Amino acid sequence: MQRTTAEGRGPVRYGPPAPQPGLPVLPELTAVLAAAAWRSAPEPPGGGVPVRSAAARHWGRRGLPTDPENVAAGPGAPALLLALLGAYGGDVMLPRPCPAWWTPQVRLLGRRAYHVPTPAECGGVPDPYALLETVRRVRAEGGDPRVLLLSVADDPTATVPPPELLREACEAAASAGLFVVSDETWRDTVHRPVHRPHDMVVLSPAEMLPDDVAVLLDLSGALLPAGWPAAVVRFPGTPRGTWLRARSLDVLTATGAFVAGPVAGAAAHALDEPAPVADRAAAAAALHGAVAAAAHRELLAVGALARPPQAGRHIYADLTPLRAGLARKGVGDAMELEDWLGARLGAPTPGGQRFADEPVALRVRLSTGPLLGATPEERLAALTATDPLGLDHVRGSLDRLRSVLAGLSD
Repeated sequence: MQRTTAEGRGPVRYGPPAPQPGLPVLPELTAVLAAAAWRSAPEPPGGGVPVRSAAARHWGRRGLPTDPENVAAGPGAPALLLALLGAYGGDVMLPRPCPAWWTPQVRLLGRRAYHVPTPAECGGVPDPYALLETVRRVRAEGGDPRVLLLSVADDPTATVPPPELLREACEAAASAGLFVVSDETWRDTVHRPVHRPHDMVVLSPAEMLPDDVAVLLDLSGALLPAGWPAAVVRFPGTPRGTWLRARSLDVLTATGAFVAGPVAGAAAHALDEPAPVADRAAAAAALHGAVAAAAHRELLAVGALARPPQAGRHIYADLTPLRAGLARKGVGDAMELEDWLGARLGAPTPGGQRFADEPVALRVRLSTGPLLGATPEERLAALTATDPLGLDHVRGSLDRLRSVLAGLSD
């Protein structure tokens, strides 16, 4: 998220990265990647059979039977989304707030992005009534909305839409004639409490609208490090889905968006979720959940607002109730809050303006990764600790957050 004063705040290349796990790479995955290092050629466009078959099995275990012929792989979710939107055409509806990288993808294609407010309960999906009204208005003004982007476990808000709200959003999309792209990157990072492991129900729009949904999964969410870019997309098993996949492969080919051979091997292995991979994913989700809950308590203690974090490695905090205290520090909008808070925490704290939120609202995304420790050894200790919040370095990180927020309340 570095930038220079001369270039300002806007360039895409200075946008915030996705929240990182802050954990060492799983040794088993390192061994798989090393064993495939001899592969000098990239995967074919859309990925080879092994990675597509592994993705099909991955979705099958989650109640989405999938044929490998309806899957495409690419070097990260942005490359796949760009290909999919480029192939489908039309303008795009998005929730507000939304992941920082979504809107630039739409605008890069010369399409228009229309943001729709999310319901009070969660982020990730648009309010159904607001979606229908926005589509009606946009079409009346000559726009051409054809696609709805949503997420079932959201960045930035760290929330999971309740099944009934997700269903209503899907029904609204269907009635408006929108094709749905469901970003499910963070689905397997849900913070399931040990004493209520099955309370959180995560559904996919593909279960509700099987013929009108593409499912996008970036493996950096739960399975691979971000430095090994790999993602997969599941197309509907329909003639239109077959057409859309073919056109998307054309875009991937034209842009040279191929998965590296060794990374494809690691991706296939991770997608099959052998015990070490599954155990690491579950342990990491529990760790980030515990730290996020503790940080959430610190925010509420000073009067800030934030939905309880349910997934991912971050919290979306609204410091608007602390506006007077922040004004005394020279902070008046989300851009200034990003700089002020990031400098004091020593970690990126991207403001809400990066997520298509209103700059006047004092909102930021706080990542939990930096709270786990400063070294790989400290972070691994947090992962394996029975009580990570009792570790000195984790407690120290939370204390620093508390001290930075102290004094902002009236």
